[in-house]
Amino acid sequence: MQRAAAIMVQGTGSDVGKSLLVAGLGRAFSRRGLAVRPFKPQNMSNNAAVTADGGEIGRAQALQARACGLAPSIHMNPVLLKPQTDIGAQVVVQGRVWGNVAAADYLNLKAQLLPKVLDSFGRLSDGADLVLVEGAGSPAEVNLRAGDIANMGFAEAADLPVVLVGDIDRGGVIASLVGTWTLLGETERGRLAGVIINKFRGDVRLFDGGLAAVKERTGLACFGVVPYFPAARRLPAEDSVALDRPAGDPRTRTRVSGAAIRVAVPVLARIANFDDLDPLIAEPDVDLVFVQAGTPLPGDADLVLLPGSKATLSDLAYVRSQGWDIDIAAHVRRGGWLLGLCGGYQMLGRRLRDPNGIEGPAGEVPGLGHLAVETEIGATKRLAEVSGLDPASGAPVSGYEMHMGTTDGPDRARPMLRLGERPEGAVSPDGRVMGCYVHGLFAADEFRRAFLSRLAGRAVGGIAFESEVERVLDALADHLETYLDLDALLAVARRRELS
Repeated sequence: MQRAAAIMVQGTGSDVGKSLLVAGLGRAFSRRGLAVRPFKPQNMSNNAAVTADGGEIGRAQALQARACGLAPSIHMNPVLLKPQTDIGAQVVVQGRVWGNVAAADYLNLKAQLLPKVLDSFGRLSDGADLVLVEGAGSPAEVNLRAGDIANMGFAEAADLPVVLVGDIDRGGVIASLVGTWTLLGETERGRLAGVIINKFRGDVRLFDGGLAAVKERTGLACFGVVPYFPAARRLPAEDSVALDRPAGDPRTRTRVSGAAIRVAVPVLARIANFDDLDPLIAEPDVDLVFVQAGTPLPGDADLVLLPGSKATLSDLAYVRSQGWDIDIAAHVRRGGWLLGLCGGYQMLGRRLRDPNGIEGPAGEVPGLGHLAVETEIGATKRLAEVSGLDPASGAPVSGYEMHMGTTDGPDRARPMLRLGERPEGAVSPDGRVMGCYVHGLFAADEFRRAFLSRLAGRAVGGIAFESEVERVLDALADHLETYLDLDALLAVARRRELS
């Protein structure tokens, strides 16, 4: 049986740009008329997307699917790990919650998951001209090699050629490439088809000696040196490492401007689905500030937005430990706007209960008390694409729900949204505090403009966000067409097809 052409993009570490490279390659090869499909066997991220059949996958794979002109599928990311503590995560297998597991126990579970991963890869490969596979972290983490399904373990199981990506922007790229090659086993080295140098700044000719050094020590040729792509910040980030950079770092996702509307977002310890905020970051009228631990919420914020969380009770305790609960109360007393999304919505209520310990130790705690609602975390996870209207403006809304809890109380009589005949969310009597379970709300241009206009007290223009995402994906594909040898990459992938 003829196999699909495929190639795996692995990196010397996390955040070297694997996800964006796969998205850009997906758009570039799709524009050549190929049926391209993205695949990541194992992902670790609290930024997730809902598929049409009610499953969930990593947000990066949903973006890659979009780049390829496809609807997201659970088979694009068959194993998703959603960290809830420093040593434990919720495990999602082929779109459905499998359970919670400690990190040490997951090492033993990986081998059991390989058949599911290979099943998804086979289903995705059927009818594809090209499958672009993304690794996770680094294949040089030899302490995690036993039972590996994320990098070389999967590459060997699926018989894939591999291209290794190094990030020159962080420094030490020669050592990271050569060091990775050195730590790999002999058969693993044999899978390496070449390297890509990513995020280069300056005159590329100055790196000729570096490329020669890598080739001399590894025998690996370079498919290209990719200059830094600033517009990448306008695309969804895979995980919260993108929020950890200091203010002023050109890679940060925080806008600094003289914008009229200031939005403050406390960075929770287990922040989830913070790509909800991307459309606000992109707006010229909005200055969105991610507030890090140890920093008070700014007193001049127009809106404080509590984002999603993968461990709501724990993150509520974190909010209190930072003193942000006091800052939020002061903000409300000043007449500021307050919005909670999903876990943030649950925190705004009067009480939260997790009687079965679904997200951590079982318990019950008082909420922040800004909405007259209460929440109980349950074992059933709601995963659904939704659409409806914003009652305040009549603007259409759409997005997805992804939560393990039910919320009720008097303020639900004033829903924030109407999803068909179903009311969703809650609004305070004065209308300035609100919350709901719907992620992705702000991607709807008409709703976002109406919401921001209410905050500003005047009409606000705005961008066409979805069109902007498409423009950036096309620009990324153009960028890779210019600086990578795509024909050589495709030839490597097609050699697998014929083997």
